[in-house]
Order: sequence, then C-alpha cells, then structure tokens
Amino acid sequence: MWDLRDITIRSASVSEMDNNVYLLTSKRTGAQVLIDAADDLPAIRRLLADGAADTAAEAKVGLVVTTHSHWDHVRALAETVEATGARSAAGAEDVPDIEVPTDLALNHGDPVEVDGITLEAIKLRGHTPGSVALLYRDPDGPAHLFSGDSLFPGGIGNTQKDPARFASLMNDVEGRVFGYLPDDTVVHPGHGKGTTLGAERPHLPEWRERGW
Repeated sequence: MWDLRDITIRSASVSEMDNNVYLLTSKRTGAQVLIDAADDLPAIRRLLADGAADTAAEAKVGLVVTTHSHWDHVRALAETVEATGARSAAGAEDVPDIEVPTDLALNHGDPVEVDGITLEAIKLRGHTPGSVALLYRDPDGPAHLFSGDSLFPGGIGNTQKDPARFASLMNDVEGRVFGYLPDDTVVHPGHGKGTTLGAERPHLPEWRERGW
C-alpha cells in the first residue's frame, strides 16, 4: 500500500494470470477510482473495504477505469459496476470491444477527475488500439503511472510480433512516458511487480533492437 499525502494506493492480484487491480482512495472525500476490474469480485470487495479504512469520509467508488479491452482485464467489470454503481471509463478506440457500456471514452491527455483524485490519461497505442495509462501526480513525491499491459519491468507489452504495432507502442512509450516523466516515476503494471522509469530507461535501445 502506498500512503501518499492526499490518496492511498492499494492493489490486489487476481486470477491465474496475476492481474493487478488498483484502488485509489481520496483521504479527504472518500472518493475511489478502481483501475482494471480484472476478475474475482470477492477480492475486489475486500480491496474496497481496505480502502474504505483509509478515509474518515464515506468511501464510494466513483469510476472504474479499464486500461484496455483484453478479456483478462474485464472479467469482473460488469459485476463491479453493478455492485458499486460507478461510472466506467476506457480508451476510446477500445470501447467497442468492451461488452460493458463505457460512460467515459478517454483520449490522450484527457483529465480524469473524481472528487479529490485527478488523473491524466496517456494513450499508449499498440498492445490494443486504445490502451491507456493513468498518471497520478503526487504533490509531495514521485508520480505514479498505472500502465496496464503497455509497460512492464523489462519491456513493453505484447504486440504479437507485428512490426507496425511494436513501432507504435515503442514510440508512444518512449515519447509519451519516458520523454515526459522523470526517472523517479513509479510504474504500476497490469501484471506482476512494479518498477520505476529510472530502472527501465537504460534498456530502451535494447528493447527497440530486439523488437519486442
């Protein structure tokens, strides 16, 4: 758990694919943003309950953001939206591939605001056409980037050996992430353990050279 000045960040690993579900909770307002309702509603309910203890206000999920449309990231989306009454958001190009209706279609640079939590949508095209990362800027510390399946420790997301998709994602990751954010930025990926941009930056040339 990350205990920041204005929010807390909690996470849970769900499913056989080690999907990360992230929960941001505003300490002041109790508003919550859930990122990737991937699977296992009971585990998500436990995560929400843990987050509710991080605020003196009444905790309430205001938005569920889906980083991309792949099946393993949306298996509990319908149940989560129904259980919480929250609005849903996803990258505009991925909306047609998500069965649950999307209330907010995100484009690159869009602000995502939920009563005390402000995020920035960063479109990273390639893993899917509309893959989106969410950026939280902590006033008192490093930024936090929720990268979905577009950036991991050791490389970018899977582009199925498609040269055009690889080039698109690699260009976006270099320009819109590494060219935009400092080395102390914390990366929270869609699966597995996190990293920082500083730890990964020296490896960008080898990622591009190997083509995956």
